[in-house]
Amino acid sequence: MTEAREPAGPHARRAPGTPCWVSLMAHGLAATEEFYGELFGWEFRPGPQQLGPYVRALLDGHEVAGMGQLPPDRRLPIAWTPYLASDDVDQTAEAVRLCGGTVAVGPLDAAEAGRIAIAADPSGAVFGIWQGSAHLGTAIHGVPGTPAWNELVTFETESVSKFYATVFGYEREPVVSADFDYVTLYLAGRPVAGLHGVGHGLPRDRGPHWQTYFEVADADATVRQVADLGGQVVRQPHDSPHGRVATVADPEGAEFSVIQNPR
Repeated sequence: MTEAREPAGPHARRAPGTPCWVSLMAHGLAATEEFYGELFGWEFRPGPQQLGPYVRALLDGHEVAGMGQLPPDRRLPIAWTPYLASDDVDQTAEAVRLCGGTVAVGPLDAAEAGRIAIAADPSGAVFGIWQGSAHLGTAIHGVPGTPAWNELVTFETESVSKFYATVFGYEREPVVSADFDYVTLYLAGRPVAGLHGVGHGLPRDRGPHWQTYFEVADADATVRQVADLGGQVVRQPHDSPHGRVATVADPEGAEFSVIQNPR
């Protein structure tokens, strides 16, 4: 993982391919709001309802993430999904198809906020595509309770990194190691996301997936709080070159990681 921070504001348009938003679809929206509100100090207000009940999470008045409610008959995996910026969602969606991916939802308008599509790469990992209009994405970074990094956990990085580079124009920097398969994606020389190939270490019940990291002030305290709020600890806090990291899951099973950046 590579730390990626950027100044962001309500009028800061992201370059195409930049992770600009994260969203969670859950079954119990009210209970999910309560969990993350307690954990990260988020407040919530209604957002576009094109895909059903949806709220935006705010931290100190700044939009940081979205949450929607799945219909009762949709038994989809509960997971955080990153959205990648696009200047033309329809064109990006067509590029996804041409490069072996699939488009499951859209492209469609999300009221005045922008235009959206939900896609999957050739390995099946789901991500969103966002063409911002009134809403350009996460409005604050670099403080506890905000998305810090997005990382694809997949079988291997060689083929899937070509897909993302072709669709979004990323530059790629692989880790030169015989036993560690990792590629960092760059835009204009800045790291924006990572791809981690884990081979047979990939959970069978999940398949390839994107993992969102949220910044926290104290990883150990956050993990304890997750457990107190009814969540699960997937991987205990441990030190990494980029800070202290842990992986947890909310009460519905949506996994995410938390990182306490070194000061």
